Amino acid sequence: MASRKASAAGPGSALGSAGRDRAHLELAELGPLLEEKGEPGAAGSAAAEEPPCPAAREEEEEAEEEVVRVLTLPLQAHHAMEKMEEFVYKVWEGRWRVIPYDVLPDWLKDNDYLLHGHRPPMPSFRACFKSIFRIHTETGNIWTHLLGFVLFLCLGILTMLRPNMYFMAPLQEKVVFGMFFLGAVLCLSFSWLFHTVYCHSEKVSRTFSKLDYSGIALLIMGSFVPWLYYSFYCSPQPRLIYLSIVCVLGISAIIVAQWDRFATPKHRQTRAGVFLGLGLSGVVPTMHFTIAEGFVKATTVGQMGWFFLMAVMYITGAGLYAARIPERFFPGKFDIWFQSHQIFHVLVVAAAFVHFYGVSNLQEFRYGLEGGCTDDSLL
Repeated sequence: MASRKASAAGPGSALGSAGRDRAHLELAELGPLLEEKGEPGAAGSAAAEEPPCPAAREEEEEAEEEVVRVLTLPLQAHHAMEKMEEFVYKVWEGRWRVIPYDVLPDWLKDNDYLLHGHRPPMPSFRACFKSIFRIHTETGNIWTHLLGFVLFLCLGILTMLRPNMYFMAPLQEKVVFGMFFLGAVLCLSFSWLFHTVYCHSEKVSRTFSKLDYSGIALLIMGSFVPWLYYSFYCSPQPRLIYLSIVCVLGISAIIVAQWDRFATPKHRQTRAGVFLGLGLSGVVPTMHFTIAEGFVKATTVGQMGWFFLMAVMYITGAGLYAARIPERFFPGKFDIWFQSHQIFHVLVVAAAFVHFYGVSNLQEFRYGLEGGCTDDSLL
């Protein structure tokens, strides 16, 4: 076709020259396609033409490269879409494999001492929740607080359903216990949900990490409420002051937890310090109670022994979490089980249960006094 166009135009005419240039361009554009289809005749006719000058040849090569680029871009995009669909399908069907720490995206990297067994990014909530039943670095973190959530949910329901005859002020006391169980249930539920879905995407991970840290503050605040209520039962003014201080500190910790950088590995010690400081704010009312009642009454009637054990558990867990012990000393040996975060989770559940036991003893003592106050003690 191009040869006929070139011969039909008269030499020296402007129309013929334009037709010849257009013929060269058409051949330059169709050359790669014709060669792929195995049509040597057309390519041969192009080769039979008079070789162009170097400038024209460069233009033709640029045109050929542009055509190839235009033709291959849609093909590359198509292949990329196919691979993405295949990956999403595999994740949806639960056929993913754990990967090493080195190939994780930056937003999934948290503990560089856990070398293997990580979940890949899984942009499917269904796949994330199905991963609960798979073995990976988060399996222990999920189940320790999922089981703890079920435990405290059941304890809370049983406590709320206790007959009013076992309380001196049923409404007040059930509200007080309800604050504790609400904090515990929210903390544990936010925690296991975060560890389940944080591999979904960076946005989801950031959102649920804020809920997770807020839940810790809620647990600490809720734990203070029944203890201060029963310990300062006959001293309403100090009780109100301490409750107000705890609420202000707890809300401040929740506000700090909304900072995006708060969840980064760089601020691991900062996170531990914020919640440790919130918990240690209970030292002041503890000293107040011990001085007013005496050490013996504080450790027996006041259940200070159980609360001291609770504090040791919380502090130990936070310290192991911040220092990443034991995996720091044995990288790759605690990837799946007994890593610092799992130990921290177990100690949190145990400490909350010890706290509940101590507060229950305080409630029984108050019930034994029939709501009154002894002459020589705050109780």
